Amino acid sequence: MIPLTGLKPVFKREFVAYFTSPIGYVFIVIFLVASGYLTLSRDFGRFLDLRQADLAPFFAYIPWLFVILVPAAAMRLWAEERKAGTVELLLTLPVTPEGAYLGKFFAGWGFLGFSLLLTWPVVFQVARLGDPDWGVILTGYLACFLTAGAYLAVGMFFSALSRNQVVAFIFAVAACVAFLLLGLPRTQGAVGRLFGGYLEDLLAGLSLADHFETLTRGLVEIGGLAFFLLFTAGWLAAGMLALRQTKAA
Repeated sequence: MIPLTGLKPVFKREFVAYFTSPIGYVFIVIFLVASGYLTLSRDFGRFLDLRQADLAPFFAYIPWLFVILVPAAAMRLWAEERKAGTVELLLTLPVTPEGAYLGKFFAGWGFLGFSLLLTWPVVFQVARLGDPDWGVILTGYLACFLTAGAYLAVGMFFSALSRNQVVAFIFAVAACVAFLLLGLPRTQGAVGRLFGGYLEDLLAGLSLADHFETLTRGLVEIGGLAFFLLFTAGWLAAGMLALRQTKAA
Protein backbone atom coordinates (compact mmCIF):
# COMPACT_ATOMS: atom_id res chain seq x y z
CA MET A 1 0.00 0.00 0.00
CA ILE A 2 1.30 3.47 -0.91
CA PRO A 3 2.15 5.52 2.21
CA LEU A 4 0.23 8.81 2.14
CA THR A 5 1.78 10.49 5.17
CA GLY A 6 1.19 14.23 5.11
CA LEU A 7 -1.72 14.21 2.67
CA LYS A 8 -4.13 15.94 5.05
CA PRO A 9 -1.87 18.84 6.19
CA VAL A 10 -0.67 19.46 2.62
CA PHE A 11 -4.28 19.45 1.43
CA LYS A 12 -5.29 21.99 4.09
CA ARG A 13 -2.31 24.25 3.38
CA GLU A 14 -2.82 24.24 -0.37
CA PHE A 15 -6.59 24.62 -0.30
CA VAL A 16 -6.44 27.58 2.07
CA ALA A 17 -3.68 29.11 -0.08
CA TYR A 18 -6.13 29.49 -2.98
CA PHE A 19 -8.16 31.91 -0.87
CA THR A 20 -5.33 33.75 0.86
CA SER A 21 -3.66 34.91 -2.35
CA PRO A 22 -4.98 36.75 -5.41
CA ILE A 23 -4.36 33.74 -7.67
CA GLY A 24 -7.49 31.87 -6.59
CA TYR A 25 -9.75 34.90 -6.92
CA VAL A 26 -8.31 35.80 -10.32
CA PHE A 27 -8.96 32.25 -11.52
CA ILE A 28 -12.56 32.30 -10.27
CA VAL A 29 -13.30 35.68 -11.86
CA ILE A 30 -11.80 34.69 -15.22
CA PHE A 31 -13.62 31.35 -15.19
CA LEU A 32 -17.01 32.81 -14.33
CA VAL A 33 -16.72 35.70 -16.78
CA ALA A 34 -15.44 33.51 -19.63
CA SER A 35 -17.96 30.71 -19.10
CA GLY A 36 -20.78 33.20 -18.74
CA TYR A 37 -19.81 35.06 -21.89
CA LEU A 38 -19.40 31.89 -23.97
CA THR A 39 -22.77 30.62 -22.75
CA LEU A 40 -24.81 33.81 -23.09
CA SER A 41 -23.16 35.49 -26.07
CA ARG A 42 -25.14 35.62 -29.32
CA ASP A 43 -21.94 34.71 -31.15
CA PHE A 44 -21.32 31.51 -29.17
CA GLY A 45 -23.75 29.71 -26.84
CA ARG A 46 -26.79 31.92 -27.53
CA PHE A 47 -28.33 30.57 -24.33
CA LEU A 48 -30.89 33.37 -23.88
CA ASP A 49 -31.81 33.40 -27.56
CA LEU A 50 -32.50 29.67 -27.65
CA ARG A 51 -34.49 29.78 -24.40
CA GLN A 52 -34.09 26.04 -23.90
CA ALA A 53 -34.33 24.55 -20.44
CA ASP A 54 -30.95 22.82 -20.56
CA LEU A 55 -27.28 23.63 -20.08
CA ALA A 56 -26.00 22.29 -23.41
CA PRO A 57 -24.51 25.70 -24.44
CA PHE A 58 -22.72 25.93 -21.08
CA PHE A 59 -21.28 22.42 -21.11
CA ALA A 60 -20.18 22.69 -24.76
CA TYR A 61 -17.40 25.18 -23.94
CA ILE A 62 -16.22 23.93 -20.55
CA PRO A 63 -13.64 21.38 -21.84
CA TRP A 64 -12.05 24.01 -24.09
CA LEU A 65 -12.11 26.65 -21.37
CA PHE A 66 -10.52 24.24 -18.88
CA VAL A 67 -7.78 23.45 -21.43
CA ILE A 68 -6.31 26.87 -20.66
CA LEU A 69 -7.42 27.61 -17.12
CA VAL A 70 -6.65 24.30 -15.39
CA PRO A 71 -3.03 24.03 -16.62
CA ALA A 72 -2.63 27.68 -15.61
CA ALA A 73 -3.73 26.75 -12.08
CA ALA A 74 -1.55 23.62 -12.03
CA MET A 75 1.69 25.03 -13.44
CA ARG A 76 2.80 26.59 -10.17
CA LEU A 77 2.05 23.63 -7.88
CA TRP A 78 5.47 21.99 -8.25
CA ALA A 79 7.41 24.20 -10.68
CA GLU A 80 7.33 27.06 -8.18
CA GLU A 81 8.52 24.76 -5.39
CA ARG A 82 11.34 23.41 -7.58
CA LYS A 83 12.48 26.87 -8.65
CA ALA A 84 12.49 28.20 -5.08
CA GLY A 85 14.22 25.06 -3.81
CA THR A 86 11.46 24.41 -1.27
CA VAL A 87 10.53 21.04 -2.77
CA GLU A 88 13.65 19.52 -1.22
CA LEU A 89 12.73 21.08 2.14
CA LEU A 90 9.18 19.77 1.86
CA LEU A 91 10.38 16.24 1.17
CA THR A 92 12.69 16.27 4.21
CA LEU A 93 9.64 16.69 6.45
CA PRO A 94 7.64 13.67 7.69
CA VAL A 95 5.71 13.73 4.42
CA THR A 96 5.90 11.08 1.72
CA PRO A 97 6.15 12.26 -1.92
CA GLU A 98 2.86 10.49 -2.65
CA GLY A 99 1.13 12.15 0.29
CA ALA A 100 2.38 15.60 -0.70
CA TYR A 101 1.51 15.05 -4.35
CA LEU A 102 -2.02 13.84 -3.71
CA GLY A 103 -2.55 16.53 -1.08
CA LYS A 104 -1.83 19.19 -3.69
CA PHE A 105 -3.99 17.38 -6.26
CA PHE A 106 -7.06 17.06 -4.06
CA ALA A 107 -6.70 20.68 -2.91
CA GLY A 108 -6.60 21.85 -6.52
CA TRP A 109 -9.46 19.56 -7.52
CA GLY A 110 -11.54 20.78 -4.58
CA PHE A 111 -10.88 24.39 -5.60
CA LEU A 112 -11.94 23.65 -9.18
CA GLY A 113 -15.10 21.98 -7.88
CA PHE A 114 -15.84 25.06 -5.76
CA SER A 115 -15.41 27.25 -8.87
CA LEU A 116 -17.94 25.08 -10.71
CA LEU A 117 -20.44 25.48 -7.87
CA LEU A 118 -20.28 29.24 -8.33
CA THR A 119 -21.94 28.85 -11.74
CA TRP A 120 -25.27 28.23 -9.96
CA PRO A 121 -26.88 31.36 -11.53
CA VAL A 122 -26.88 29.53 -14.87
CA VAL A 123 -28.73 26.61 -13.29
CA PHE A 124 -31.18 29.06 -11.71
CA GLN A 125 -31.82 30.62 -15.12
CA VAL A 126 -32.50 27.18 -16.62
CA ALA A 127 -35.01 26.40 -13.86
CA ARG A 128 -36.69 29.75 -14.47
CA LEU A 129 -37.04 29.11 -18.20
CA GLY A 130 -38.75 25.75 -17.91
CA ASP A 131 -38.64 22.25 -16.49
CA PRO A 132 -35.10 20.96 -17.09
CA ASP A 133 -33.90 17.38 -16.88
CA TRP A 134 -32.02 17.54 -13.58
CA GLY A 135 -30.39 14.19 -14.20
CA VAL A 136 -28.71 15.54 -17.33
CA ILE A 137 -27.59 18.66 -15.45
CA LEU A 138 -26.07 16.58 -12.64
CA THR A 139 -24.21 14.27 -15.03
CA GLY A 140 -23.05 17.34 -16.96
CA TYR A 141 -21.52 18.83 -13.85
CA LEU A 142 -20.02 15.45 -13.02
CA ALA A 143 -18.41 15.48 -16.49
CA CYS A 144 -17.00 18.97 -15.83
CA PHE A 145 -15.62 17.91 -12.44
CA LEU A 146 -14.00 14.75 -13.82
CA THR A 147 -12.53 16.68 -16.75
CA ALA A 148 -11.09 19.27 -14.39
CA GLY A 149 -9.43 16.50 -12.38
CA ALA A 150 -8.02 14.89 -15.53
CA TYR A 151 -6.55 18.18 -16.76
CA LEU A 152 -5.18 18.93 -13.31
CA ALA A 153 -3.37 15.58 -13.21
CA VAL A 154 -1.80 16.35 -16.60
CA GLY A 155 -0.78 19.85 -15.50
CA MET A 156 0.74 18.61 -12.25
CA PHE A 157 2.81 16.03 -14.12
CA PHE A 158 4.49 18.67 -16.27
CA SER A 159 4.81 21.00 -13.29
CA ALA A 160 6.67 18.23 -11.42
CA LEU A 161 9.07 17.86 -14.35
CA SER A 162 10.01 21.51 -14.82
CA ARG A 163 11.27 24.48 -12.83
CA ASN A 164 9.76 26.83 -15.39
CA GLN A 165 6.03 27.47 -14.95
CA VAL A 166 5.58 28.69 -18.53
CA VAL A 167 7.16 25.54 -19.95
CA ALA A 168 4.96 23.38 -17.71
CA PHE A 169 1.89 25.34 -18.84
CA ILE A 170 2.66 25.00 -22.56
CA PHE A 171 3.27 21.26 -22.42
CA ALA A 172 0.16 20.69 -20.29
CA VAL A 173 -2.05 22.68 -22.66
CA ALA A 174 -0.63 20.80 -25.66
CA ALA A 175 -1.30 17.42 -24.03
CA CYS A 176 -4.85 18.33 -22.98
CA VAL A 177 -5.67 19.72 -26.44
CA ALA A 178 -4.33 16.54 -28.05
CA PHE A 179 -6.69 14.35 -26.01
CA LEU A 180 -9.59 16.64 -26.90
CA LEU A 181 -8.79 16.69 -30.61
CA LEU A 182 -8.94 12.89 -30.69
CA GLY A 183 -12.70 13.18 -30.32
CA LEU A 184 -13.30 15.51 -33.24
CA PRO A 185 -15.00 13.87 -36.26
CA ARG A 186 -12.37 15.29 -38.62
CA THR A 187 -9.53 13.80 -36.58
CA GLN A 188 -11.17 10.40 -36.35
CA GLY A 189 -12.13 10.45 -40.03
CA ALA A 190 -8.57 11.29 -41.09
CA VAL A 191 -7.14 8.53 -38.91
CA GLY A 192 -9.70 6.06 -40.24
CA ARG A 193 -8.81 6.85 -43.85
CA LEU A 194 -5.08 6.54 -43.22
CA PHE A 195 -4.87 3.65 -40.79
CA GLY A 196 -8.22 1.91 -40.80
CA GLY A 197 -11.26 1.71 -38.58
CA TYR A 198 -9.58 -0.17 -35.72
CA LEU A 199 -7.20 2.69 -34.91
CA GLU A 200 -10.03 5.17 -35.37
CA ASP A 201 -12.07 3.34 -32.72
CA LEU A 202 -9.04 3.15 -30.44
CA LEU A 203 -8.42 6.89 -30.63
CA ALA A 204 -12.11 7.58 -30.06
CA GLY A 205 -11.88 5.54 -26.87
CA LEU A 206 -8.98 7.72 -25.69
CA SER A 207 -10.79 10.97 -26.40
CA LEU A 208 -11.76 13.13 -23.45
CA ALA A 209 -14.33 14.89 -25.64
CA ASP A 210 -16.27 11.71 -26.43
CA HIS A 211 -16.55 10.60 -22.81
CA PHE A 212 -17.39 14.15 -21.71
CA GLU A 213 -20.17 14.44 -24.29
CA THR A 214 -21.63 11.09 -23.27
CA LEU A 215 -22.02 12.27 -19.67
CA THR A 216 -23.48 15.63 -20.70
CA ARG A 217 -26.22 13.72 -22.54
CA GLY A 218 -27.15 12.05 -19.26
CA LEU A 219 -25.61 8.68 -20.09
CA VAL A 220 -23.57 7.36 -17.17
CA GLU A 221 -21.51 4.47 -18.50
CA ILE A 222 -19.08 2.40 -16.44
CA GLY A 223 -16.56 2.58 -19.28
CA GLY A 224 -16.68 6.38 -19.37
CA LEU A 225 -16.23 6.73 -15.61
CA ALA A 226 -13.44 4.15 -15.67
CA PHE A 227 -11.72 6.12 -18.44
CA PHE A 228 -11.65 9.33 -16.41
CA LEU A 229 -10.45 7.55 -13.28
CA LEU A 230 -7.74 5.58 -15.06
CA PHE A 231 -6.64 8.59 -17.11
CA THR A 232 -6.32 10.73 -13.98
CA ALA A 233 -4.68 7.96 -11.95
CA GLY A 234 -2.16 7.28 -14.72
CA TRP A 235 -1.01 10.89 -14.93
CA LEU A 236 -0.90 11.13 -11.13
CA ALA A 237 1.25 7.99 -10.93
CA ALA A 238 3.63 9.43 -13.54
CA GLY A 239 3.84 12.69 -11.61
CA MET A 240 4.54 10.95 -8.32
CA LEU A 241 7.28 8.94 -10.02
CA ALA A 242 8.85 12.18 -11.29
CA LEU A 243 8.66 13.64 -7.78
CA ARG A 244 10.32 10.55 -6.31
CA GLN A 245 13.17 10.99 -8.79
CA THR A 246 13.54 14.55 -7.49
CA LYS A 247 13.80 13.26 -3.92
CA ALA A 248 16.32 10.59 -4.96
CA ALA A 249 18.44 13.18 -6.74
